[in-house]
Amino acid sequence: MTRILKIGGATLNQIPFDWNNNVSNIIEAIDAAKRDGVKILCLPELCITGYGCEDVFLSDWLSEKAFQKLAEIAPHCKDITVDIGLPVRFDGFTYNGVALVHDQKILGITLKQNLPREGVHYEPRWFNAWKPFETREIEIAGQKISVGDLIYDVHGIKLGFEICEDGWSDEKRPGFNLKKRGVELILNSSASHFAFGKSLEREGEVVTEGSQKFDCTYLFVNHLGNEAGRMIYDGDIIVAQKGKLIAVNERLSFKNFNLLSCEVNFSEPEKTKALPIHDSKEKNEEFARAASLALFDYLRKSKAKGFVLSLSGGADSSCCAILVAAMVKKGIRDLGIKAFCEKVNIPVLKTEKEIVSQLLTCAYQGTKNSSDATLQAAKELAESIGANFYCWSIDDEVILFESKIEKVIGRKLTWENDDIARQNIQARSRSPIIWMLANVKQSILLTTSNRSEGDVGYATMDGDTSGSLAPIAGVDKPFILQWLKWAEKELGYPGLSFVNNLTPTAELRPQDRAQTDEKDLMPYSVLLEIEKLGIRDRKNPLEVYKILSVNYPDKETLKNYIKKFFKMWSASQWKRERIAPSFHFDDLNVDPRSWCRFPILSGGFKDELEELNLQ
Repeated sequence: MTRILKIGGATLNQIPFDWNNNVSNIIEAIDAAKRDGVKILCLPELCITGYGCEDVFLSDWLSEKAFQKLAEIAPHCKDITVDIGLPVRFDGFTYNGVALVHDQKILGITLKQNLPREGVHYEPRWFNAWKPFETREIEIAGQKISVGDLIYDVHGIKLGFEICEDGWSDEKRPGFNLKKRGVELILNSSASHFAFGKSLEREGEVVTEGSQKFDCTYLFVNHLGNEAGRMIYDGDIIVAQKGKLIAVNERLSFKNFNLLSCEVNFSEPEKTKALPIHDSKEKNEEFARAASLALFDYLRKSKAKGFVLSLSGGADSSCCAILVAAMVKKGIRDLGIKAFCEKVNIPVLKTEKEIVSQLLTCAYQGTKNSSDATLQAAKELAESIGANFYCWSIDDEVILFESKIEKVIGRKLTWENDDIARQNIQARSRSPIIWMLANVKQSILLTTSNRSEGDVGYATMDGDTSGSLAPIAGVDKPFILQWLKWAEKELGYPGLSFVNNLTPTAELRPQDRAQTDEKDLMPYSVLLEIEKLGIRDRKNPLEVYKILSVNYPDKETLKNYIKKFFKMWSASQWKRERIAPSFHFDDLNVDPRSWCRFPILSGGFKDELEELNLQ
């Protein structure tokens, strides 16, 4: 008998222990799958509670409540098989589980065997890993349920699970044992964070190669959206069969859920038809779509009424403004104007620019050191996308603060003796009034620090770092500069032409001092290479030098750049600790709360830099 079965995955935009949102999305996805004729439906990891509950996973009540919600969902699973992720707590330990519900009955709960403990993931803090082949029966809410390393037989198909990290664990993958036990279909419920290029790794290493290694059909389903504040989930759904890619979802949707289904011929795999793929993996487009989705979710889930931005006319603040505009454009495309406006709780408006005007307020806060060129760049950009735009001077505030300090110290402040202090007071003088504007508008104040600045502390605390959300703190300056040029042409934002013709500068020194970022620091391209080797690859200064010096002609200048980077990096950890919540875009990240731990006080690489001097 030929066995042809329609299987599907549904990605969900969940919120930590927001029971109404999460259960509603699950039931809507199940109903849509049933209408589509799906017989086996895979949902994301921990989809009942949300993945980002953190230390709440250690409570007893969360798992108990999750099982209550599972019991409420089960009746909706008539004539369909659905896996539903939830935490399971017994004997004082919490496990990461996936319940399989078949025709309204809970058949069992498979428990995760491999727990990630690197990068952004700290699962061993909350969960215990389950051992291969072990099973047991436990009682939850009066029901006896099998849990552990289980396999199931439904619709004439033998299936098993890999749960997220299980699929990335090389020789420890459960798939090897599932193959020995005759499993034909592996479901992977995941909460795999977005990073540039990661979707291609999933398609290849986890799903397509997994289906070939384990001689099976493999279905991967990821979470969707900015679930808890920092991580973005792209909503990947991927299907492969015996080494052949069958179907891929279009990622980074603004919808509550996305469903992807396909018919799989389990008897004659060569007759399974592959579906057309429309998802783009191009890095610039990934950034635009991921950042837009992150901002959209942060806005609606925080219940704020919009965004406020200190728009300097420079690359970083302009990038933030364009991302908000891109959020509106994509939201309209995915949801329609009416639904998008309702989601972000604003009146239903007619045009994209009207919506941007409702959601984004920008202010240019100039000083005598600011140029006409940056004012024009800020004004033209804001008007071109429809943002509210204000302009004022903060010279009076700067003069007031400086005069008070001059009285205290008994002398005049000069650029020769007080350069950093005079730069910083300008940045800090901008903070109170822009915060006040954000408060009045009940909006999120965006801070504009990028990752390159975070590396070396090239930012003023309580100044340009002021804000409640740092949307570009996870990407480097060279990427932002090239992305803005790409966005001008490819996304259709001609207002960026003025910004893209300027040299990056803080404009905090008098104009006759010709201040630029790279003159203050080093070429951004060099800074990025040192960052990759020193921070991502954890090389010491001498190792960084030996690698870069091969292709760098001026060895002494290179040494000075490396010394400068490591000294500034070490001295700036306290600043990185205070960066506003940021989005994770790249698996090179310096946010100490989601990726890179470093001591606030340290030896500052003193011995290592002396070794570099001897070269």
